[in-house]
Amino acid sequence: MRLAVLSFLLAMALPATAYAVAPDADEGAWRVDADSLRVTAAGIAIPQSAGNLSLIKSGEISDQGAGLDNYAQFASADGVVQATAYIYMPSYADAAISSYMTDKAIHERFGPDARRTAFDVTSAGQHSNTAIRSVYSGADGQLVTEAAFIHAGRWMIKLRVTGPTERTQDVNSGMNSLLAGLRFEGDASPRPAMARQIASCPMADGPGAHVVADRSSGAAGMTDLPFPRDGEDNVCVRGTVQVGEASYDMLQAVGGGDASPVLIPLDDAGKIMRFDRLPAGGGYRLSVHQVGRTDVYSAYDRLPTTKQIAAIIDGSDRKGATMLLSAAHAADGRVTVSKQANR
Repeated sequence: MRLAVLSFLLAMALPATAYAVAPDADEGAWRVDADSLRVTAAGIAIPQSAGNLSLIKSGEISDQGAGLDNYAQFASADGVVQATAYIYMPSYADAAISSYMTDKAIHERFGPDARRTAFDVTSAGQHSNTAIRSVYSGADGQLVTEAAFIHAGRWMIKLRVTGPTERTQDVNSGMNSLLAGLRFEGDASPRPAMARQIASCPMADGPGAHVVADRSSGAAGMTDLPFPRDGEDNVCVRGTVQVGEASYDMLQAVGGGDASPVLIPLDDAGKIMRFDRLPAGGGYRLSVHQVGRTDVYSAYDRLPTTKQIAAIIDGSDRKGATMLLSAAHAADGRVTVSKQANR
């Protein structure tokens, strides 16, 4: 699921014609019911219509047939107001981080003209205070966009509705209907969320890190790490990693100092680099999380510097970052762990 922010804000132009429920809905990942569309493996359903918007297409973005990375597109009858629902399973899901990365991507793409005019928590389905909701105006000079983020069980839900300023009411009613129409079954219960601003807490680089032996449990427990808990933890930016023209924020708990895990979101589609403290407190373990996969790398005696982390991200690191384990996460909850011998 490698989504550029432009695809998040602006779905492809659609012809000005009437739409009905798409006959090509991907039955492998989705099940079409009377008035809803359900991701079978997730136990999460969305309505087939939302305000003045109707479902036009659904399918999988990547890993066809795996059911891990799913989308559904909606449009008004004239194709002017459009919406997308993404239901995907990153190996570490967090609504607050997903919201933060989307906000960052929007501002990087559109600059100061894109203004976030609302940022709060609302209900998803019948579950209060479980969806982080943002409203943006001024993108491309004339667009209004609403976005919402929900963490339900092992799954993330990202909703987007976009239209011209004069159709703000349709955009708002579309998002209201998508949120109200969400249904959750089994373990896919939405988690409480908080909408927090992320401030700066700059910390200087240390002297540089060295690889050490890691005798901890490897991939065990890597899918349910206790930070930042969908906004429950207060998070700040301790530094920035520069890789070419791209920059990546290093997030940690406010007041956590060197005891805090460090999280580096790599995109707005669930790919995250994490440095977690080893159980004995004697260093950090590196892992990378993305849709359907967790990779566990070398451990370090201390947090690597921003230059060391940049080398890990761009692949130029030759002194560490050896992949030790890779865990493949299936949509039904099965995890297959394999040992690795490659960097």
